[in-house]
Amino acid sequence: MEENARIEWDQRYQEGSHASLDPDPFFVRAYREFVEPRFKYVGRALDLAGGIGRHALYLAERGWLVTLTDVSEVALKQARRQAELLDVHIFAEQTDLTEAQLPEDAFDLIVVFFYLERSLFLQIAAALRPGGMLIYKTYTEEQQELGGGPTHPLHLLQSGELKRAFPELETLYYNETAADKAVAELVARRTDGR
Repeated sequence: MEENARIEWDQRYQEGSHASLDPDPFFVRAYREFVEPRFKYVGRALDLAGGIGRHALYLAERGWLVTLTDVSEVALKQARRQAELLDVHIFAEQTDLTEAQLPEDAFDLIVVFFYLERSLFLQIAAALRPGGMLIYKTYTEEQQELGGGPTHPLHLLQSGELKRAFPELETLYYNETAADKAVAELVARRTDGR
């Protein structure tokens, strides 16, 4: 476990940072447009670095079996408490994603928002079941010009990088924008039956 990252994020969540339980509007749109029409039955979902679980809770309310991972135990406690209030169940696991080993062919849906660990790209694609979908959104380098958000290049995508990051998946939607935030958005699907 990267101790400094865990301590930093625990402190942020204790101070009320990243406290919104409202799902990202892109996530809701992508779910309605791409996920709902393709899944007659809900399945297993993974919310990577999902903080207090705004997307995990949204999915759990719709019947998904959701695993939420984050480095912060403080965030995960908040997510578990919110799940109790909503009377839904989520698996909340404290995980250092820089050292994670994702299971292969395990998830029908993977969600990643505002987190970038390039070493996970291959694992994310392999963790999807055939027909499984990925919804991913995070900052691009242009965010440096807008201020706020991450500043280190390790945490910022280059232009077009997210679209190229998953060549084994079929891209269903891709967009980059630099309006209020500079972000890349991707919806992709595993089509092979290996």
